[in-house]
Amino acid sequence: MNQKQSILIAEPSDIIVEGLTLILNESGLFNVLMPLRDISNLQERIIASRPDIVILNPTLISSAEKLALNSFIQNHSKIVFIALVYQYLEPSVLQIYHAALDIREERKKIVLSIRECYATRQNGNANIDSYELSDRETAVLILVAKGFSSKEIADKLNISVHTVNSHRKNITAKTGIKSVAGIAVYAMLHNLVED
Repeated sequence: MNQKQSILIAEPSDIIVEGLTLILNESGLFNVLMPLRDISNLQERIIASRPDIVILNPTLISSAEKLALNSFIQNHSKIVFIALVYQYLEPSVLQIYHAALDIREERKKIVLSIRECYATRQNGNANIDSYELSDRETAVLILVAKGFSSKEIADKLNISVHTVNSHRKNITAKTGIKSVAGIAVYAMLHNLVED
């Protein structure tokens, strides 16, 4: 992955676009294309600019447009579509995207998350469920998603903190998700936590 990946950001907020553009440009790993503030011509813009990655605010897509976007994403399998999340969204809204990027993440994690998602898609490992979580790992994941610390999880499940940390490492290895926010999104997407 020596070549810079081109990124198209579809987001109406100037502060979010400029902040994300600054972070991505400072990394030296990406070529950020002219942002798209209005998604009315999203598909045409993607076809014309041929980005490697599209970072898109899912709240811009209406229910009626979601089906068309899902079809477009399926037909353009080489392009990585990442949902830009900065508020709670129903899991059904996020399920058509390859990943979700929480704007509250720190700079390094934003860059790392985008790179990992792109590498995973390019290597043909797009299915995050390729390694099934055990029942105990799922229980730990749910409690992590709910914001419990390793000590609190150990107390709730009557296991040692060391065992909890081992399960957390396994969850990261199997899902590729390293952040608590990412685990929370994963749990929502897989209907593991109640709204």
